[in-house]
Amino acid sequence: MAPTTSNLVSADLVWEIVRSNNAFLVKRKESGGVQFSRDPLNLTNKHTRKYAGFVNEKAIGVQPAEKNGVKVISKKESAALKPAKSTIETTHNGGQSTRKIYKAVANQTAKSGYRPDLREAAVARVSAVRRSQKEPKPTPEKKPRGNKAKKAAATES
Repeated sequence: MAPTTSNLVSADLVWEIVRSNNAFLVKRKESGGVQFSRDPLNLTNKHTRKYAGFVNEKAIGVQPAEKNGVKVISKKESAALKPAKSTIETTHNGGQSTRKIYKAVANQTAKSGYRPDLREAAVARVSAVRRSQKEPKPTPEKKPRGNKAKKAAATES
């Protein structure tokens, strides 16, 4: 039987050791000393045990892909000691409807019993990524308001 991380060290112990200092931690003294995480497997970018992807045996991350697509990264429990082989990437292309992508991500996180507690955060992250990929609408020209402004606009043109 191959050793897994659960046989070696518990995830809780790993979190307690690396909680105050790790490569993904971003500390901000302004704003009340809030802490963020740059972990690609962290859905909310909050530095908490629940969302820390490098500590948990099961974790999910959502990142933008080319051509308005979304890349969902999940962690394999069986390859916990082999970091290069421990992640699976699933890409949803930009041509798919956003609702289909939401459903696929929700099914990947919750239906298979992977991490149902992360379903809502994963769908919210997909929504934010898709929203950031949309082209902004052009701002319409401002209409003159009031009689003086309408007369001034009429004399200009």
